[in-house]
Amino acid sequence: MNTSPDASRPRPVMADVARHAGVALGTVSNVLNNPQIVAQETRERVLNAIDELGFVRNNAARSLVTGRADTVGFVVVDVGNSFFVDMARGVEEELDAHNIRLLLANSDVNLAKQDSYISVFEEAKVAGILLAPLDAPLDAARAARHRGMPVVHVNWPGDDDACGVVVDEELGGYLATRHLLDQGLRRLAFAGGPFSLSAIAQRHIGAQRAVAEVADAHLETIETHSITVRGGYALGEMLSSRPVGERPEGLFAAADALAAGAIQTMQLAGMHVPSDIAVVGYDNNHFAQDSSIPITSVGQPGHEMGRTAAQVLYEEISDPADHTHRTITMTPTLFARASSAVV
Repeated sequence: MNTSPDASRPRPVMADVARHAGVALGTVSNVLNNPQIVAQETRERVLNAIDELGFVRNNAARSLVTGRADTVGFVVVDVGNSFFVDMARGVEEELDAHNIRLLLANSDVNLAKQDSYISVFEEAKVAGILLAPLDAPLDAARAARHRGMPVVHVNWPGDDDACGVVVDEELGGYLATRHLLDQGLRRLAFAGGPFSLSAIAQRHIGAQRAVAEVADAHLETIETHSITVRGGYALGEMLSSRPVGERPEGLFAAADALAAGAIQTMQLAGMHVPSDIAVVGYDNNHFAQDSSIPITSVGQPGHEMGRTAAQVLYEEISDPADHTHRTITMTPTLFARASSAVV
């Protein structure tokens, strides 16, 4: 007998499963939600009925009854960046420990998409939302919070209404620049932009702080239109076109993609990395260590950030009355590689 679902028929509901298995509706509910209290023979009969009918539980409807879903939504600004992939893995690992499923959405650096996904998750009545946002106003997230949806920011600070998990970006900029100074380099450049992005501005402040500690050091600031590989091509062309004596000895690029593009273009122009110019990137993207010249980079603990954000969100979901909103700041780490002459 063909028991596959017929698209022309209504989708089976729990009452259909109960009739098919010859049990009470409450027994079906227990099999789905508290299987340990149902006798094995009865449990198997219900599960067989579920398979035969093609029943799929409606979690949205269930959340209306229980007031809480068993899913969490995570809106990521750029799933193409391995930093955010690591973050998502950390979130998933922590949620798994609480039997909560993860729904992942990629806003693709688009504010309208970010806001639409927040709305989608809110309409689906997820238990809470994690948001790794664009550097832009968070009006949609704020509105969702005011309607009672727990929202935790990742890679963005919290406020009076939400928690946040961030990395000390200024310290990251300091570590990158201090590393170049420790190689004996004194003519340095910081490249990144636009500076309206708070992370870029904070990394620049950290670089300035490191240079201020060394009397004969100088930091040139180069604002780029983006921190992409294409932006790096333009940066590399600009630096390689200068007379040798006017080039920096060390370059701190505010993102690995920017560093990679600059290295490629400078090499094509005949410059040697790191002997002509040492380069440090930021983010410790997976490709940084696999480049033709492995790139020294400041890494952010994406996996741990994700786990921590999920922990904080679970705390708020489980006990909202006693939950205190806060921002948790984590420490970046410098990974020295061949692009800065340290391996």
